[in-house]
Amino acid sequence: MRKALSILTLSAGMLMFTFNASYAQEDTAKTEQTEQTEQTSTASAPQTETASEEATAEDTKTFHQIIKEKFIEGGPEFMGIVLISLILGLAISIERIIYLNLANTNNEKLIANVEQALNSGGIDKAKEVCRNTRGPVASIFYQGLDRYHEGIDIVEKSIVSYGGVMMGQLERGVSWISLFIALAPMLGFMGTVIGMIQAFDAIEAAGDISPSLVAGGIKVALLTTVFGLIVAMILQIFYNYIIAKIDSITNSMEEASISLIDLLVKYNHKHGK
Repeated sequence: MRKALSILTLSAGMLMFTFNASYAQEDTAKTEQTEQTEQTSTASAPQTETASEEATAEDTKTFHQIIKEKFIEGGPEFMGIVLISLILGLAISIERIIYLNLANTNNEKLIANVEQALNSGGIDKAKEVCRNTRGPVASIFYQGLDRYHEGIDIVEKSIVSYGGVMMGQLERGVSWISLFIALAPMLGFMGTVIGMIQAFDAIEAAGDISPSLVAGGIKVALLTTVFGLIVAMILQIFYNYIIAKIDSITNSMEEASISLIDLLVKYNHKHGK
């Protein structure tokens, strides 16, 4: 019995020692694996942070920075000329828009004031009203009233003649906008052709067709065309708005001129002329 108990105790002790040894080995292995994982993660952390920072930097680029980079890649020779076309076209467009908005007056109110002045003070009073009113319609009215003593026919001719002068002032500078609209894409196409020639020259000098060399040359060449088309589209929008504004003012000038002739005819009948 004692021998059996001693064997059982010895077996239990050996089993406990085996378990402890295996647990110790597992703990050691886990510790080493943990340390290796920490070292690996520590070593890869700067690389991951660097990659994430670069990706974040690329994602946070503003539209202005992207346009600037592409503009520099396109080359200053033709890209600079395209930019000058955009600046000059926008300057003329803004000046025309301001001028046309100031030239657009309330013609109905002006006609009513002229009629009231004719009835109360005659031609001189009506001329004073036109002199104190801005806009091409008031200028046309003044020219017509100034020649009232020469007859209605002369008044009508003077209105038509001075209306042409006012049309010339309204359309002043518009032809330059159309020139820049046509010039910008043409300069872009020229830059593209010259860039393609330079790319083929580089291929000929290298003696081999490198995909990176060809792709880089073609990309730089096409950037001038893209910017030229963008400039043309921007200026085209302003050009169409200006033309529509001129047409509207011209129509109002013609209607107001007819109304002035009618007022003068009524004024003649009223005064027995």
